[in-house]
Amino acid sequence: MASILFIALGGALGAFLRYWTGILSGMLFGTRFPVGTLVVNVAGSFIIGMTAAAVAAGKLSVFPWNDLIMQGFCGALTTFSTFSMDSFQMLRQGQSLAAWGNMALSMILCLSAAALGLSVFTQA
Repeated sequence: MASILFIALGGALGAFLRYWTGILSGMLFGTRFPVGTLVVNVAGSFIIGMTAAAVAAGKLSVFPWNDLIMQGFCGALTTFSTFSMDSFQMLRQGQSLAAWGNMALSMILCLSAAALGLSVFTQA
């Protein structure tokens, strides 16, 4: 039960920060390029990597930090952080083909799914 509460708390904070990053970046840089999305994706990837390293080095305990930061906060801030960590871990473990396959499939399938999803309501 405690894990669920930590994930929910981290998720609420991550979602709040993602929303306000988008608003602020739109005000500062306009909306022609998704600066806010880029910022949260890069920041989330850095935070999840740093947290994973701190847990692995014993500087942070798995509980509650995995739930609060990695699952909740980064999960709500961006799913790109998880994608980045999964791909990087495969590369570190010598699973280059799987890592590059994950990266290629994720980009192709996710962009295709987004296009398909958009087409559902844009085609009359």
